[in-house]
Amino acid sequence: MKRILLLQTGGTISMQFEKDGVFLDPARWSQVLYQQMPELTQIADISIENVFFEDSSDINPLHWSTLAERIYRRLKEFDGFVVLHGTDTMAYTASALSFALNPLNKPVIFTGSQVPMSNIRSDARRNLVNAVELATHPIHEVAICFNDHLFRGNRSTKMSIGDFNAFESPNFPPLAEIGIHINFSPDVMENDSLTPTCNANFDDAIHVIKIHPAMNTRALECMDISTFKAVIIEAFGIGNMPIKGPYNMLPFIKKCRDRNCYVIITSQAAYDAINLEHYSSGRAVKELGGLSAGEMTMEAAITKTMHLLGLNLEETKFNSQFLTNLAGERSDTETHSN
Repeated sequence: MKRILLLQTGGTISMQFEKDGVFLDPARWSQVLYQQMPELTQIADISIENVFFEDSSDINPLHWSTLAERIYRRLKEFDGFVVLHGTDTMAYTASALSFALNPLNKPVIFTGSQVPMSNIRSDARRNLVNAVELATHPIHEVAICFNDHLFRGNRSTKMSIGDFNAFESPNFPPLAEIGIHINFSPDVMENDSLTPTCNANFDDAIHVIKIHPAMNTRALECMDISTFKAVIIEAFGIGNMPIKGPYNMLPFIKKCRDRNCYVIITSQAAYDAINLEHYSSGRAVKELGGLSAGEMTMEAAITKTMHLLGLNLEETKFNSQFLTNLAGERSDTETHSN
């Protein structure tokens, strides 16, 4: 039997219903798992470790580093890893680990649930069984297993608050569809010949700005750019933003670039890719040194930026690495991303 390490980090899957809501309860969760899911032992030889126990809204880069380093230290002992995680920030953590553990020669499968495992109508059992089974296969990357789908971790985003189908992968097909049989995509990574590495330093000196039609540029002028190394701007559509009148974003972008702060452009649209060549605003941003996030999710753009900042690269190397597909987060054929 394959040896699988189940890593507990908290989240809804671990919570208990009380009269005032749901609450984390590590001891009761472990009891539920052992008593109600003996079928897991038919799939693999499972070991369980509690890494930390948090509502996922409290998870931050220090948790990412702890989790990545724990997995890296145990790579030779286990055939695969399943990470139980809250759904709110699961895509962020999965994206972060895809860059920290790159290359990877073992499956690291994230899963969780929309309803606590202790509830009779929970989706936890199905998700956990699927994740453990998938972790026995040669999936050499970080992925999210949810609602009978397997998605690349750094291509995933949470799209629903209350539906069991919580995650989607807007610009990349699922790695697997789970029915009576598991149907794998040819896009699944297999890195048998590569030596795994771990670089779990994430620099949080970033700021995210969402563009809207009445963007208060006066507030932006008051920002202390020296506290940031990168600003990520969530623009309209293909990468557009106001460049006229009192809402003109170009002076702020120039201010950032003059202070050696990277400016990265993502889109408020979940599907398709940024193209800074198409419209005048995009061309103006690119001329000032703005970088296109291409088809990356917001989660991937943020975690990749933090990862590259943590490497202390000089600007030319940072730009090159950001525009390059490092861990499957963007297409190798993106000709519009420069």
